[in-house]
Amino acid sequence: MSVKRGIILGIIGLVANLLDTLGIGSFGPTTAAMKLTKTCEDEYIPGVLNVGDAFPVCFEAWLFIGSVDMDGLTLASMIIAAMLGAVIGVRILVGWDVKKIRLGMGVCLIILGVLMVMRQLGVGPFGVAGTALGLSGVKLVIACVVQFVLGALMMIGVGLYTPCIALCSIMGMNITAAFPVMMGSCAYLMIAGSFAFIKAGKYDRFAALMNATAGCVGVFLAYTIITNLPLNVLFWILVCVMFLVGFMMINDSRKTVTS
Repeated sequence: MSVKRGIILGIIGLVANLLDTLGIGSFGPTTAAMKLTKTCEDEYIPGVLNVGDAFPVCFEAWLFIGSVDMDGLTLASMIIAAMLGAVIGVRILVGWDVKKIRLGMGVCLIILGVLMVMRQLGVGPFGVAGTALGLSGVKLVIACVVQFVLGALMMIGVGLYTPCIALCSIMGMNITAAFPVMMGSCAYLMIAGSFAFIKAGKYDRFAALMNATAGCVGVFLAYTIITNLPLNVLFWILVCVMFLVGFMMINDSRKTVTS
């Protein structure tokens, strides 16, 4: 465990989890960086991602759930729906073509990003940017169904963060409400998922530790940035993230999926 390797892993964890808190996601950047720097064996990277990132994601959830005054029933319902999707829904989706799913999600994110911009600007029949901090009735049911699907998709490699931002916005919610929902959902999912890797010993303990500790620092830095940004500025940053992730998913759909 060289000092140089530890420093590199720490930088990777800090930057990746800073990006994760902004909604970009940490799995892709972490995987690419570890491969380029050769700081972790390929077979252990999935375990490092799940075990190491579980701590920063839980930290994210703790920070944002406490800072956003969101309706408790809406938050709990959407988190539980995502968890059920991960446990039950993944059995249905596991045989689906991941490349096609990524392509479809990528196209949908770009379309939803355009709709969000139109809503923000009050263009067309989409109204204005939402301000709600909770949902009820049919809207809550629809949101939970979508969260169920997103929870299942996360288990087969399709990130939950950006689609969740789109979901909350399209449902007329304040854009900040997406943060406790998406981070709370992923926190519970990743805790459950990390146990399998720990039990099997299929992870690099040192890499996971560095990712966890430095990742929490990255989360706090991003949280400080987000909570000090005007809501309008935050909206446009998240829309840019949506377009970026959408194009990344379309690009990933063209790659060969390896087991």
